[in-house]
Amino acid sequence: MNYDIDPVDRFVTGAVGPPGQRVFYIEAVGGGELMTLKLEKAQVAALARYFADLLSDLPAPAADEIPTDQELVEPVIADWVVGQLAVAFDETIDRLILRAEEITEEEDEESTGTDVIGGSARLVLQRAQVHAFVVQAAMLVSAGRPACPLCGLPMDPEGHTCIKTNGHHKSS
Repeated sequence: MNYDIDPVDRFVTGAVGPPGQRVFYIEAVGGGELMTLKLEKAQVAALARYFADLLSDLPAPAADEIPTDQELVEPVIADWVVGQLAVAFDETIDRLILRAEEITEEEDEESTGTDVIGGSARLVLQRAQVHAFVVQAAMLVSAGRPACPLCGLPMDPEGHTCIKTNGHHKSS
């Protein structure tokens, strides 16, 4: 499935499930279309960091322009899984453009001898939407499992195998 949403009326991120088992999504609404894409927590965090860096060089949106409705549309059903993300700023229209490409199975290409073409999305975003996304993503990412004080990796309630101790480390 391909999407070209210009303009995007609503752009959010969210996660479903308990910490340690959460599934992350980005969602865009525009032109009567709802697009929901599944991605990794690290992709959400990296996208938010990149957006934040871009926004730091641009005028801040007015507080009343920043969207407050940041909930995913239920039921959350992903159209596809994100493989690659790219971001650009088009200063001629004062919009950030997010491109996402579907992750594809290389095995399919080898077995059929043809290129596997996945879905793609192009989202044209306002600075205020991106600002709200960055804030939401930061809260989402930090709301996960606590980090191990020794190695920094996420810990389950039962602990985890810590690379610094070569053994099991329990949270205190």
